[in-house]
Amino acid sequence: MASETEKKGTGLRLLDGVVLVGLGVVGVLVAFWILHFVAGLVWDVVKLGVVIAIVGGALWWLLGRSKS
Repeated sequence: MASETEKKGTGLRLLDGVVLVGLGVVGVLVAFWILHFVAGLVWDVVKLGVVIAIVGGALWWLLGRSKS
């Protein structure tokens, strides 16, 4: 006599597979969006630091020349 699991089947239904793939795609897109946001934020901070360093260096150089 067949057991209950053999009668019902143990595989995924088509809808379950579609939902699983859809959630995987959405998860990957969200992960890449977050990565893009974080990388962009870090890049903006680096650019701001470079601009501040250049302006600060130029001011330091100009003010140092004017004192001598």
